[in-house]
Amino acid sequence: MAGSTHSVTNQAPPLVQYDVYGADRALAEAVERHLSADVLEEGRSELSALGRAVGSAQLQEWGVQANENPPRLRTHDRYGHRIDEVDFHPAWHRLLGKGVSAGLTAAWGRPGGHVRRAAAFLMWTQAEAGNGCPLSMTHAAVPALRADPALAAEWEPRLTSTVYDRALRPAGLKPGALFGMGMTEKQGGSDVRANTTVARPLAEDGAYELTGHKWFCSAPMSDAFLVLAQAPGGLTCFLLPRVLQDGTRNVFLIQRLKDKLGNRSNASAEVEFDGTWARRVGDEGAGVRTVIGMVAATRLDCVLGSAGLMRQAVAQAVHHCAHRAAFGRTLIDQPLMRNVLADLAVESEAATTLALRLAAAYDDGGEQERALLRIAVPAAKYWVTKRCAPVAIEAAECLGGNGYVEESGMPRLVRESPLNSIWEGAGNVQALDVLRALRREPAALDAYLREVGRARGADHRLDAAIKDLLTELSDLEGVEARARRLVERLALVLQGSLLVRYAPPAVADAFCAGRLGGDAGAAFGTLPHTLDLASLVERARPVS
Repeated sequence: MAGSTHSVTNQAPPLVQYDVYGADRALAEAVERHLSADVLEEGRSELSALGRAVGSAQLQEWGVQANENPPRLRTHDRYGHRIDEVDFHPAWHRLLGKGVSAGLTAAWGRPGGHVRRAAAFLMWTQAEAGNGCPLSMTHAAVPALRADPALAAEWEPRLTSTVYDRALRPAGLKPGALFGMGMTEKQGGSDVRANTTVARPLAEDGAYELTGHKWFCSAPMSDAFLVLAQAPGGLTCFLLPRVLQDGTRNVFLIQRLKDKLGNRSNASAEVEFDGTWARRVGDEGAGVRTVIGMVAATRLDCVLGSAGLMRQAVAQAVHHCAHRAAFGRTLIDQPLMRNVLADLAVESEAATTLALRLAAAYDDGGEQERALLRIAVPAAKYWVTKRCAPVAIEAAECLGGNGYVEESGMPRLVRESPLNSIWEGAGNVQALDVLRALRREPAALDAYLREVGRARGADHRLDAAIKDLLTELSDLEGVEARARRLVERLALVLQGSLLVRYAPPAVADAFCAGRLGGDAGAAFGTLPHTLDLASLVERARPVS
């Protein structure tokens, strides 16, 4: 029997049935800025349609179901045959199919493809981040495969297809295919040159037999994988199909699935190779050089994924505070809460603006833009992914006790928030990669300085930050010990320069004051009270 002692009041309604794209002003403006006029209307239409889907009750429910019903490993069938299959909840397949059909693996070769995909991926992460892994790796495998034109001609049409086919069968018989990867091993981690998996050449040209293990193999039900192994000529990249052309299954022994903090809907596995057939990609000994394009693309997806998680966390916090009242006023009108929300909104917009600028550099493809990406991608990966966790935690706190309850969705965002900082090389790996670029590729630093220099003279705090950065760059003695500080400044100055050029004055002013001018504390909600905080919060409010 239902109780009648009270009525439920002063609770925020669910944030549902809205256009995630149209409600994100920073994202929509970035797309307008970076897409050329001839594809802008088409891009705007497809992103708005995806935004409505992501904001729908149906997709939100699929995200919850996929997360609450994690994948299960089946090593053997009922008769004792080794099958090494992973079972997913139907919601996982529905989400993955929708992501593929939305073009999240189809950026390469279409006008404005990277900007359009980046905006879509940023939104898609907000529905459920787990299936972003196979989507990201499938997208990122394309530049690696292009090291072998014959392989690229065979596989690229499958990877850029908008058809999802979950069946385990030869890729040549499928309308579309997904890729995973297996690089790291127990003894090496990020030091992939320490890999011990052995590749023995076979009689067939370009074919090898692999023996060894992979400590992390993402999306083990994919159609093929890029892996590294030690060939006679050194560390080499290989394409490892899940099912061979004759229909038999390749030797792909899934030992267990990882029990992870977040990203629960996605399967991450430990796998063993024992006479496993693979095809060489690129030259023997050129493994790292071959996969570097894939690594750069997945690192940008880490930035996009973190930007998406931040945006969803901020949207939920602002939405809640716009409907929740305390001490006689809605929370959004309380000066202290407004400062917190404004600070979070600035962080989110800075991440989105930087991520879309990097995607635009991919679309441009010119020498200057490629040089910029060499520094900007690892710097952004370092900084933006590290800002995700504190943003998610602070946003959850804005909901009070409600934000600590699973039904709010905030705990899932909090658990997911550290992932992108760890995946594809943790913070130290990114910082050292930036140092390598500074030392070996002077064109990269020149491209970076040209980019931030476009905003010179627009804000005195940005100008001072650029000057201080130049001083740090002029003395690289003992730089490794202070690499994190240097890379943080590189990322902040780049974000500041983009916001000064493109964002509303109130956003740029708040960023420069709080991140470059030192006029804020260490926690969110410590921006100078003289800023136009109300307009920052209103801009971030998810109303479309």
